[in-house]
Amino acid sequence: MSSSRVLVLNSGSSSVKYQLLDMRDGSRLAVGLVERIGEETSRLKHTPLATGESREWTGAMADHEAALKAVSEELTRDGLGLDSPELAAIGHRVVHGGKLFTEPTVIDDAVLAEIERLIPVAPLHNPANLTGIRTAQALRPDLPQVAVFDTAFHTTMPESAARYAIDVKTADEHRIRRYGFHGTSHAYVSRATAELLGKDPSDVNVIVLHLGNGASASAVEGGRCVDTSMGLTPLEGLVMGTRSGDMDPAVIFHLMRVGGMSTDEIDTLLNKKSGLIGLCGDNDMREIRRRIDEGDEQAQLAFDIYIHRLKKYIGAYYAVLGRVDAVAFTAGVGENASPVREAAVAGLEALGLAVDSELNAVRSDEPRLISPESARVAVAVVPTDEELEIATQTYALVNGSRNLT
Repeated sequence: MSSSRVLVLNSGSSSVKYQLLDMRDGSRLAVGLVERIGEETSRLKHTPLATGESREWTGAMADHEAALKAVSEELTRDGLGLDSPELAAIGHRVVHGGKLFTEPTVIDDAVLAEIERLIPVAPLHNPANLTGIRTAQALRPDLPQVAVFDTAFHTTMPESAARYAIDVKTADEHRIRRYGFHGTSHAYVSRATAELLGKDPSDVNVIVLHLGNGASASAVEGGRCVDTSMGLTPLEGLVMGTRSGDMDPAVIFHLMRVGGMSTDEIDTLLNKKSGLIGLCGDNDMREIRRRIDEGDEQAQLAFDIYIHRLKKYIGAYYAVLGRVDAVAFTAGVGENASPVREAAVAGLEALGLAVDSELNAVRSDEPRLISPESARVAVAVVPTDEELEIATQTYALVNGSRNLT
């Protein structure tokens, strides 16, 4: 039997998420999570999809090497071990690829060095991604390891969208530009939306709204990203669970001069204590909606600010694209919060956007249209699948094919 399996690894600073997929049909063979790596209370949850019965293990895992060895042992128990000849490659999520990495890339020493060189613009993510890669390489040095970059999908943005209006020399010296993130999700959802419409991605213009605790929007023209809301870091753009999104950069100087805050304190404020949690104390949209239903004015204001920013980006990207065939909602909030979808589109009827209340209320794990048949622009809910996207790109690369449809 030819090698058809891909292991997808998403390594965080103290966690490893993983999925093993069979690329003959895109099915999942096993999924799991290791968390609290480096602590005495590390936890591994492993689920083989053949049985659907999860196994959990708790104890001390000193580092990512110990974590991946434990994952390997769990997979072996199910006959899915890393030593299997059916394993074609390991695909790694890497958050920041800068300008250089525009597509999935087989990892070698030069690639590792560049990922490391990008640590200053992704200090929380790239070091953890590197650790996962090096650990996997040690376990299977003979196997192709592929990096799939969050930023890659957005490298098609024109310079007019990617550049900030600051001194060019300074920007180039410090690599200051808009890179964008959530790229694997935007790539998957834009393509899946075209499929839902029965069209080729090259013929479809889509505004993708990835709304989770982190949130981003993208304008996708004929399968290529031409603008996205996140920038040098994931802080720019939409109102998020704990991040502020767009604001006047002079606020930072004001907080330093008048508020006496340090750069680290401001960084923490804008990334971890702002957004919805800063506005109303909650970053769970379900809880915010419950509070609104009870008449909580602070929760209502937070929701209104969230929606106002979302509408601004829908309108802006409509202008950037010129023609819009669909607006697609995805990720935790986008897929499950019907009030968010309804409010985001309300009042945009002149742009051809509308939501059918009955279709919008339906809960489903399948891609679906929630706009009336008469709507000029389709409004869709498309569950994202970043792991499948990483596996698809990885498998296509190691098999010498770039056909990812």
